[in-house]
Amino acid sequence: MSSRPIIEITGLKKSFGTNTVLKDINLTVERGQVVALIGPSGSGKSTLLRCINLLSIPNGGRISVGDQSIEFNGKLTKLPSEKSLANFRATTGMVFQHFNLFPHMTALQNVMEGPVTVLKMPKAQADAQARELLSKVGLAERADYYPDKLSGGQKQRVAIARALAMKPAVMLFDEATSALDPELVGEVLNVIKGLARDGMTMILVTHEIAFAREVADQVIFMRDGVVAECGPPSVVINNPRQESTRAFLGRFKASENVVPMHPVPEASAA
Repeated sequence: MSSRPIIEITGLKKSFGTNTVLKDINLTVERGQVVALIGPSGSGKSTLLRCINLLSIPNGGRISVGDQSIEFNGKLTKLPSEKSLANFRATTGMVFQHFNLFPHMTALQNVMEGPVTVLKMPKAQADAQARELLSKVGLAERADYYPDKLSGGQKQRVAIARALAMKPAVMLFDEATSALDPELVGEVLNVIKGLARDGMTMILVTHEIAFAREVADQVIFMRDGVVAECGPPSVVINNPRQESTRAFLGRFKASENVVPMHPVPEASAA
């Protein structure tokens, strides 16, 4: 297995018209690492994920995922070919806030669809794999249910199984629990914890700060399109160096014990 990082991002920039959303993002993710992206709304977290998956095309910089690498010079508005796009996206699995399941397909059919249609996997093999993945996310008994008969947490777990069915090298979660009722959040977070234990490389955009502290190897605090602070949870969440990070984390309930009672002064935390 290669010792190179699974993800390398250098000088990444993204603008929408005159609005610059990402400004010179540099990021390295090692194989098997879990990275949590936190920060206020509008800081560029979801845009960064969409650029890694090439749902949004960067205006500058370079993205490498596994052995696939694409450089953006500001003039590239679309990828060279659909094949290039498919090959690059095949390295990542994306799970969105909203589940985006096919409503006319059962849970099993939703999980089978990508491998059969894109990977040309035989249906019998895809069926067996889909059932195994539904069991992995705790939904073996819901294989024949249509999405309208599933709870929000169950739909999101089907969406996770569907992404895993494509055998990605990296899983990207864009606030996967933000659309769920509070009592359903835990069942999805437990699935993500299981993936972390299995060694899956993941990047999570999340507002679940306690969860990020528990699961992440690295926490990145983004603000105004830049990486304001990066490090292990023990630093970024428990003892943030930057005032902007402390201010953001301070919005969460003191009972969650997310930030220290006496934050480390920036001058002594360098």
